Amino acid sequence: MSDTPVKILGLAGSYGLDSKNGLLLSIAMGYCQEHGAEIHIWDHVEKPLPLVGAEGCWDDKNVKELQKLVTECDGYILTSPEYHGTMSGVMKNTLDWIYKDHVGGKSFGLMSTLGGISNSNTLNHMRIAVRWIHGWCVPEQVAVGKVKEAFGDDNKLVDSVLQERVEQLSASVVKAARMLKEE
Repeated sequence: MSDTPVKILGLAGSYGLDSKNGLLLSIAMGYCQEHGAEIHIWDHVEKPLPLVGAEGCWDDKNVKELQKLVTECDGYILTSPEYHGTMSGVMKNTLDWIYKDHVGGKSFGLMSTLGGISNSNTLNHMRIAVRWIHGWCVPEQVAVGKVKEAFGDDNKLVDSVLQERVEQLSASVVKAARMLKEE
């Protein structure tokens, strides 16, 4: 096995990494780093992506940078807030810029945040999109319901079982990224 660390990219389906969704991504990415991965996080505030099909979008420098970065990475963690029973428009637009030539055959971990009770709608919709770009989702997934109550003042998850599930998802993404990279 190569000594080169795998590169994991975190993609949040919200603007601002200080949102609850961004906090969840930061926790997962910290675990990826603990498992030996080199981490990268895309910040939609610093580098917004135009809507697919908008005038001039095909030559947008942020789109080109995102596509280069996703191509260079070995695995990905996606987290999206759930809006109206599905992933956010930010997450969908981000995924619309990513093609199988960029991420095909690479590992993905999926997480979501919800204002109400936990469910799998957003996770299932992201899984469908990832399948269409030929990515491999790890079996672990995390949905954080009642998100306004889920984080403590320290920005960590209050529920230790949920915290452990995020750690397991992160470990699985890193492990799968290593295995798929060695193929």
